[in-house]
Formats: sequence, C-alpha cells, structure tokens
Amino acid sequence: MKLYRITDKELNSIIEFGEIAVPKLAKLLNAWYEWLATTPEYEEFFHDEVTQKHAQKMQHEYWKTFFTGEVNDEYIAYRKKIGEIHARIGLPQDIYLAGVEHFSQMLLDLLDSSKISAKKVGDIRRSVLKLVHLDMTTIVQSYEEMVNAKIASQSKSLLEMSTPVTQLWSGLLLLPVVGLIDSRRAQDIMNNTLVKISETHAKSFILDISGVAVVDTAVANHLIKITKATKLMGCDCIISGVSPSIAQTIVELGINVETMQTTSDMKAALEAAFDHLGMTIVES
Repeated sequence: MKLYRITDKELNSIIEFGEIAVPKLAKLLNAWYEWLATTPEYEEFFHDEVTQKHAQKMQHEYWKTFFTGEVNDEYIAYRKKIGEIHARIGLPQDIYLAGVEHFSQMLLDLLDSSKISAKKVGDIRRSVLKLVHLDMTTIVQSYEEMVNAKIASQSKSLLEMSTPVTQLWSGLLLLPVVGLIDSRRAQDIMNNTLVKISETHAKSFILDISGVAVVDTAVANHLIKITKATKLMGCDCIISGVSPSIAQTIVELGINVETMQTTSDMKAALEAAFDHLGMTIVES
C-alpha cells in the first residue's frame, strides 16, 4: 500500500465507484468475453462453455473484492493464487496484461459516463489505476515465482538424469558424461558417485569423458577432485575417453595428473578396472 501510495481516501473512492460498477459487472464481463473471443488464446484456454462460465464467475468475484476497498493479507493471497493458476495452465503473460488493460478501460469508460463530478472522476480514476497496478504486479510476481520454481525443479531432474551412475559389475561402476561440466554439475557427479560407492561398496569407478566437448583448467580440476574423493572411499577412479586433443590441452594447462588414472577408450578402462578387481576377461 505504501509502495503504491494507496491511501484510505483512495480506497474510499474505489468503494464509491463500486456502488456503480459492481451491479454492472456481469454486463461488462460479457462484453469483455466478446473481445476475448477475437484473440487466438480464446479457443485454447476457453474452448468450452463450462470453462468460460467458471472463469467468468471467478472474475466476477475478483472484481467484487477489488471494489470492497479492503486490501489485506487475504486480498493479496487471492491475487497470488490467480498468478499460480495462470502459471499452471500456461496462460501467456501478454494476454493477461492485455485483458486487464481492456477491462480497466471498460471500467474507466463507465466512470466517465457516470453522473459523478469531474473532480471526483479524476480522483477515482487515479485510485482505480493504482490498485489495478498493485494487483497486476502481485499476480505477475506470483506467476514468475511458480514458473521459476518449476524450471528449477526440471533443471534438478535433468541434472540427476545427466549423471546416471550405473553398476556394470559387482564392484564396478560407470558414469558416461556428455556435454559441459561446470561447478554445479561436477558437484552433482561427485555426490551421486560417492552415494553409489557407499551403496554398492564398489572398488572401481570408470568416468567416461569421451562426450565432454571442452576440457579446461576448471574441468580438469573437477576431475581431479572427483578422483581424490572416490579414492577416500576406497574406490579407484579411471578417467576414460581421453582424446589426443584433451590430453594435449591438459598438458598445456600444466595440470598435475599424477593422481589420475586415464585411458583413451572404454575397452582399456574396463581392462584396468577388471584387473584391479582381480578379474580377467576371457574370450570364449
């Protein structure tokens, strides 16, 4: 309220206008839906009569609370809930903002055609627009918070899917890495690997980086940390898929690789891992 400089006097102006506007809400909403029917979003989000009637009923309630002039925690919570609903159904922000602008203009046209004095009309107009802007900001922020939370959840799921530590054999784990390795992903790799080592009591772990596009100082340091961490768990880490270009890059960067066991391909990595487990691959 303070942020938008909405005073009790202005709320009283909104209540006064509500005496005119609320009885006409049904008629205004019917006209608003006639406008909405001209937009591409109408068929997508209001494709049947039941959906439209429900939405129209909710909008009627929304504007009734608007004209009560009672801006409290319950009022704000109601607006936040609307933003969450918009996010859940995927309603585009632009059509929501355009819809509010269109209905607000209908209200202002109603105000201008009323018998209220010109001075009062100006005061009410400013008051209505201030509260509309407060509502819009609350709804849009709620929408963005829910969308961001959904994106964060999806990103977490993708990270988990991108680091699938698999048990190839008793005592042997494998993790193929594809794409880029940043600090967050490296930490995720380490966490998943250490948990899997603890669960399976693995003695050998193959980290295949043949699908990693770029290896720089940061990536090399991440690999060293992963190697050291698995070693502390009693599990030897083998870095496989080290191409000539990756090997040259690591050397040029001056990275200390003495603690790393590396191979050029998966075949060599498997042979090293089975050898560590005291097993031999025999051709039948």
